[in-house]
Amino acid sequence: MPKQRYCARSVFDSPAYSQGVKVSGPGSTLYVSGQVAQDSKGRIVGKGDFAAQAEQVMKNLKAMVEAGGGKLADVVKLTFYLTDVRYRADLVPIREKYFGPKLPASTLITTPALAHPDYLLEVECIAFVEGK
Repeated sequence: MPKQRYCARSVFDSPAYSQGVKVSGPGSTLYVSGQVAQDSKGRIVGKGDFAAQAEQVMKNLKAMVEAGGGKLADVVKLTFYLTDVRYRADLVPIREKYFGPKLPASTLITTPALAHPDYLLEVECIAFVEGK
């Protein structure tokens, strides 16, 4: 199966890792790297504001899935990394806004730190796009 690195124009294209990898075949599997609260220029959005960061992260995930030819309904797996488990209650309504009440398979992990001290969460996903 051919693999292709990709990045949405509205997401910062890090030189250190792939934001997304598309695997083609009868369908395409998208492996989207952990998205953080960065705008397309790599600037942090919502410093100290969990809800603002979560909204930016979800927008980045959506952009990455769409750049790979899919839509959020194609997401089959989400992995959330939070720096404080108390953010979980704030995450639920934002997650439901983007994925609805019947969510894809999900894992939530708390960690003492992420790649930058201002990041409060990071979310990665896997999506399967039929026939693309």
